Order: sequence, then C-alpha cells, then structure tokens
Amino acid sequence: MSLVKTSPIIAIATGNGNAGVGIVRISGEEDDVKALFQKMFPGKEIKPRYAELLPIRDTQGQILDTGIVIYFQAPFSYTGESVLELQVHGGRVLLNWIVKEVLVLGKEFGLRQALPGEFTERAFLNGKIDLVQAEAVADLIEANSRNAAKAASRSLTGEFSNKVNALNDALINLRVEVEAILDFPEEEIDFLSEYQSQEKLKDIQIRLENVLDSARQGEILRDGLRVALVGETNVGKSSLLNYLAGEEIAIVSDIAGTTRDKIQTDLLISGVPFHFVDTAGIRETEDRIEQIGIERTKQEISKADVILEIRDIRDQQNRNKDSMQAALEMIKGKDVPIITVLNKVDLITSPDKNATEVSRGTIIETSAVTGKGMQELKSELLKLAGFSENQSIYMARERHIHNLLNVRESLKRAASYLNSNSPQLELFAEELRGASDELGEITGKISSDDLLGKIFSGFCIGK
Repeated sequence: MSLVKTSPIIAIATGNGNAGVGIVRISGEEDDVKALFQKMFPGKEIKPRYAELLPIRDTQGQILDTGIVIYFQAPFSYTGESVLELQVHGGRVLLNWIVKEVLVLGKEFGLRQALPGEFTERAFLNGKIDLVQAEAVADLIEANSRNAAKAASRSLTGEFSNKVNALNDALINLRVEVEAILDFPEEEIDFLSEYQSQEKLKDIQIRLENVLDSARQGEILRDGLRVALVGETNVGKSSLLNYLAGEEIAIVSDIAGTTRDKIQTDLLISGVPFHFVDTAGIRETEDRIEQIGIERTKQEISKADVILEIRDIRDQQNRNKDSMQAALEMIKGKDVPIITVLNKVDLITSPDKNATEVSRGTIIETSAVTGKGMQELKSELLKLAGFSENQSIYMARERHIHNLLNVRESLKRAASYLNSNSPQLELFAEELRGASDELGEITGKISSDDLLGKIFSGFCIGK
C-alpha cells in the first residue's frame, strides 16, 4: 500500500447506518489543517482541544448542518498529526455530503479520501502506537464478546507489547555480554560462568513459553477453535449441534444419511468463539452424493482443532468401525484432542461402558433431549481452549504466534551452541540476534511495507 504521508486525509469515523451523532475526521500537516479550517470557518480562531459549535457549509456557503468542531494540534492527536473532527448529525447521506464538500474545499491542499486503516497507520508511523497496538484497534472494533474486547483492550494499552519488549531487552543484554566475551576469547569460560549466561538464557526461554501460552489463548479468543462433529449416521450429531446452538440449524431425521454436506455455525461459549462443523455420517454407501459428503467429512477432520467423535450409547460396537478409524487416521501423529461423546443417554437405563473403545481423549455422556452432559461438554471445550476466568489474556494473531515459535527455535539452537563442550559463541550470538529480530517484527520495530499494507488494509475506512 503506497501512501503520501504528508497529504491531508478525510473520512467518516463512525460506523455505517444512521445515528444520533456522526464524526468526520481530517488529519494532516499542521499548516494544511489550519488553512482548511480557515477556509471552512472564515474569520474563526482555531483553538487546540476546544469544542465549538459551528455551521458546516458547502462550497456555495449554504449551511449543511451545525456541529461541534474540535482541533487537536500535532502531536497531541490519535495520528500524531494535526486532526480536525466534525461532530454532526449522524445521517449517512449528510456525512457523505459533508465529506464531498470538504474534499472540494481542501483540493488545493491535496486533501483526499483516507484509505482503510490509514489513520491508524499514521499513528503507528508517527510513534503513537506500536504494531501490536495498531492491530488491537481493529480487534477491539471487531470483538464479538466481552472477553475478546477485554483482551484487545489489554493489547491496546501495551500489555502484550511490554512483555515482548521485556523479552527483547533481556536478549539484547545477553548479546552485549556475549560480545564482551568474544573480545577476550582466552577467558571465555570464566566469562560465561561470571555472567551466568546459561542461567540467563534458560530464564529467557521460560519467560518466552509464558508469553507464547498467553498469545495462543489470545489467538483462540480472536479466531476461535474449529470443532468437527464426526460419527456414524444417526448417532445424533445434528441434534447435538442444534442443542448447543439453541436453534434448529441442522435437519434432524431418523433416516440415515440426512446430513450430506457440512453445516457450519459459530457459537460463543463463555465469551470464547467456537466454529462448529456438523459433518456427514461415516458409513459404507453406494450413494455418490453421500460419498462426496463423507470425503468432505475427512477434510474437516484434517482441519479441526478439536474433534467430537459422536457415538450412540446404545450401540455395543461401532457398525462402521473400520470406516471411522480410516477417517480418524487423518489426524494420526497430530496433537488434535478428541472428545468421545456417548449420545442418546436418555434412551437407556444401564449403559455397558466397558463396550466403548476409546483410543484417546475424554468420554462424556450426553442427551440432546434432556441436556444431560452438555455443560460438562462445554466445560471440556473451554478447557481445551485454555480459557480461565481469572487469567489475563491479551489479543494475539497468527503472525505473532509464528514469530514467537521462530524465537523458540532460535533459542533452542542458541542453547545447543552455548552448552556444547566447546561453546560456539559466534553462532550463539547470531541466534540471539535472529531471536531479537523476530520479536522486533511483532511490535513493528522491524517491519516490511508488505506486512504493513496487509495489516492496515484490513481496517475499516475512518480508522
């Protein structure tokens, strides 16, 4: 995304639709914004951080609306530039009309429509926020639960950034000590002992794991867990999904093979998002359409974060055991949790639990009719998501996890170079530098134009 950073920009800062109040935001160099103010409000004195009720006029001098006008002088604004905000009535037609007229008035100053995320990008480029905080702005706007909003707010206030920066500072300090050791190679063993380099590296690794754990939970809170409901035909997968959703999402029938394609729905459990996928029942069939549905079931198994293997508790053994095992082979070797759900418990009096073969995971008895076991199932899903009411989670993204995992690998290699019989300090120092660069990419201290373009293009216009 190529931008002329010195040109003033304008956009509607409030959401789509009509509202009581709407905001038009202008940001740019101080001289441009002041000149535009004088053109819009001839003879008026511009006062920083002063709210004044003024008429908003078109290019012909006709009053469009009367609103509150506030000027934020650089660098004391959201973007770090000079910002002019027009708070007017929130009709969408009116707001668009005002933007169009102001664009004409500001043409001589190079005023143009802001691109998506450009106000926040300028805040980042002007040092008002780092890249993690910039992403948290979008996450806070898009939060679909209180927990997600709280986590995004923690990232926005710098909690995640502070932990990453503290890790980076520790790495840099260790690098400085290693460089000092390299200046005196004949005494490196004594230096390593004196500086406690091994102990410091171990401490950094422990702190990294704590940050990584919290970041993974933050990623789940932002993106959710993908849960595949898998099982034979007529074991109650669709009924289970309908109960969890609280509405009839999937068709329920006694006829085997009713669900022939995947049915997806997003649900919140205690504020944590889950993406449930009801799949076609697995069995041997000559029906071509049903075969396609079963193949799609296998695809969903390979993409799932959690698998609910649904069984009818009345069955003493799986009728299509070989087919089920073949389907679950797709996750062999992967750390994908499986919850075995023994459904339709309301239809039996004394289940033979010994007849249930479970390769791994938890067993929960449920009924989509009475609700038995549903709370236990929800609790187990939350447990797998790492959810805790008392834990401080900050919002994180896939790229953050990627960087942190790269740091982990760099530190593992660094430890192997340091702990060998003949320490390879040049390689040790290089791995520390690589780990430090990865942390710098998280906060934006080291960033590419492509990365910035991808991040800010996903924002709404006006933010």
